[in-house]
Amino acid sequence: MSVTDYDVIVIGTGAAGLSAAALAVENGASVLMVEAAGRTGGSSALSGGVFYAAGTSLQREAGIADDTTEAMYQYYMTLNQYKLEASLVRTLCEQSTEAFEWLRSVGVGFTTNNLYASGVDKMRRGHRATGDGAGIVEGLEGFLSGKAVDTVLETRVESLLVERGRVAGIVADGQPVRSNAVILATGGFGASPEMLAQFYPDAARYGDLHWYIGAPTCRGDGIKLAQQVEGQVSQHNRGLLLITPGFAKDLESYLPGWLMMVNRDGRRFVDETIEYSVLAAVLDEQPGQDCYAIFDEASRLASRTTRYRPAPSWTAERLAEHVEAGTLMRGATLAELADTLGLPAKRLATTAKRYNEFNQIGVDEDFFKPAEMLRPVAEGPFYAAHIRPGIICWTGTGIRIDTQARVLDAADRPVPGLYAAGETTGGMFGQCYAAGGASIGNAVIFGRIAGRGAALEKNRITRSAVA
Repeated sequence: MSVTDYDVIVIGTGAAGLSAAALAVENGASVLMVEAAGRTGGSSALSGGVFYAAGTSLQREAGIADDTTEAMYQYYMTLNQYKLEASLVRTLCEQSTEAFEWLRSVGVGFTTNNLYASGVDKMRRGHRATGDGAGIVEGLEGFLSGKAVDTVLETRVESLLVERGRVAGIVADGQPVRSNAVILATGGFGASPEMLAQFYPDAARYGDLHWYIGAPTCRGDGIKLAQQVEGQVSQHNRGLLLITPGFAKDLESYLPGWLMMVNRDGRRFVDETIEYSVLAAVLDEQPGQDCYAIFDEASRLASRTTRYRPAPSWTAERLAEHVEAGTLMRGATLAELADTLGLPAKRLATTAKRYNEFNQIGVDEDFFKPAEMLRPVAEGPFYAAHIRPGIICWTGTGIRIDTQARVLDAADRPVPGLYAAGETTGGMFGQCYAAGGASIGNAVIFGRIAGRGAALEKNRITRSAVA
């Protein structure tokens, strides 16, 4: 048996990698973390820091005593028509409570003021950390401080080291570093145009309009490394796209709910206040997979951002600037606007007339949008923003793992000594994003599972050598 440099090597230092390193250390392992960027945190540090979980102490503090992981599982699977790997989702849900309580115990702050109903169900399962994603990273880094963990930055792993049929370390900067197990926690591939084209073609649909909000070092390294040992890749074309009017490359998860949105046929097709987590999937069913947000001058003048649904690009002043920049279209009449957009003018007029009638009676009889979000489209000039799912939030296609976070090979067998967690994995996300915080939940939960399992590889190797 060769001498190892570390018990466990973790590639990537976002929430998944840091959680994996923490559990490996807790279980007696020496750990090396390898990070391609110049600092730790990955995309997790850039995120909103929401953790999706059920049955938590924070919920109880907020007076919610009846939520369960079973209810969370049923919601999660039903939303995605059971087209996910059920065993992984079950693990994600059942271990969410323990993982959340662990985050609190290592110093990540959460308050009831930041507990909200994320996704499209009504249960408050979105636990936003104090300091957002950076707060989660700081808490995990604080826990690891002073422990048996070495960290190397600005280093990209070139290949896995394979000896005697098992992963036995890595090769970086041309040098082998041996270990009993390796954990892939490299994040997604949103910063790689080539991998987007291969694994997530919907995210390349609009060319230069698309942009990625994750870490620029997330280029699919984990997938490439897993494929070196015949690791499988889950179903393609999975991830979360956020809608954008293309005004600027600013992250705005929400559009103002008072807009009237129509497809290329000039028809409304949805409650305009629907959650961002599913709107991109709804747009997939529309002609051209896009839509237009229509409003009039009175709505523009009344537009302002709010604390609860921030949309800074949609203030009255900014909207006027977008018209001048050519990113917001204007017409003196609705017919003129329809002609500019290439929409059927008579049908758009019918749609607006019906929408205005709903405003008068205070009831949206077609899509049941809240009455307070109904604004007439009646006073010219009229405006239209072209809405497309163009912001790449994260990628959901990734390495196939089992419930123990072990990478599966082409024959559905665990690759000895190789684990994966976080955005680099797949199988837990479908066409609809279940809820804000599901990706951070995946990272922490399966990072913990991978770290614990990898730490135990030393014992397995020893028993095998003795036998």
